[in-house]
Amino acid sequence: MSDNEAVLTEQRGRVLLITLNRPDAMNAINGALSSGLWAAVQRLDSDPGLTAGVLTGAGKGFSAGMDLKAFSRGEDIGPMMTFIQNGSKKPLIGAIEGFALAGGLELALTCDLLVAAEGAKLGIPEVNVGLFAAGGGLLRLPSRVGYGRAMEMAITGDPIRAEEAASLGLVSRIAPKGSAVEVALELAQRVAKNAPLGVAASKQLIRATQGTTEDEFWKIQGPLQASVFSSNDAKEGPKAFAEKRPPEWTGS
Repeated sequence: MSDNEAVLTEQRGRVLLITLNRPDAMNAINGALSSGLWAAVQRLDSDPGLTAGVLTGAGKGFSAGMDLKAFSRGEDIGPMMTFIQNGSKKPLIGAIEGFALAGGLELALTCDLLVAAEGAKLGIPEVNVGLFAAGGGLLRLPSRVGYGRAMEMAITGDPIRAEEAASLGLVSRIAPKGSAVEVALELAQRVAKNAPLGVAASKQLIRATQGTTEDEFWKIQGPLQASVFSSNDAKEGPKAFAEKRPPEWTGS
C-alpha cells in the first residue's frame, strides 16, 4: 500500500467521508496515516463545498491506536497530534465499527459526534502495557462519560461497550452492526442541509463552553456573530424561507 492510500476520501454531496485504510494493521497510526488524515481534514476545512465530515476505519474496527513498530522506527506522527489537539473547524462525525481503542479512541474523541455499531468496544488500555493515554483521552473522557467512569476506564484499562457509551453520552447514536458509516452519513447529511458558516460557528461555540467562563464565552461569540450574521448565507436563508424554496448555501 502506498502512503497516499493510508487514508481515503470520498465526497458525498456536502459531506466528506474520510476512511482510515490500514485494515491489516487494525488502522494503527503510523506516519502515512497521520499525514493522510491531516490532509483530509485540511480539505474538509478549506473547501467551501463541504459542510461536514465522517471519519471511519476500514475493515473490522475504527483504530487500535499507535503503530508501535512505526513508532520504534521514528515515523513522524506530528500531523496526527496537531489534529488531536485542535480538531477540525467543521463538524466531524466518527463512525465506529468493532473497536476504538487506545489512541484510536482518542482519535474518535476528537470528533464532535460519535456513531457506534452495536457491541463496539471503546477504551484506553494503555496502563496495561506500562503507559497512559497521552493523546487527549484523559482530558476529554471526564466531560463525556463523567469523572467516575473516566477514572475507572483510565486506571483499569477496561473498555466499555457502545451501548453503555451511549447511555453515558459518549456515543450519540447506536447503529446495527455493519451500518455505522451509513448512520453517520445520514446524520452528516442532515447537518449539511444547514448553513455551513452557522454550523461551523455553532460547533466552535459548543466546544467553547468546556472550561470557559460566561464572560469568555461572550467574547468568543462576538466576532463569530459579526461574521456569520453579515454573510451571504445569512441573507440567503430568510430569502429562501420567504420564497418557500430550499436555500442555496455558498459558505460565504
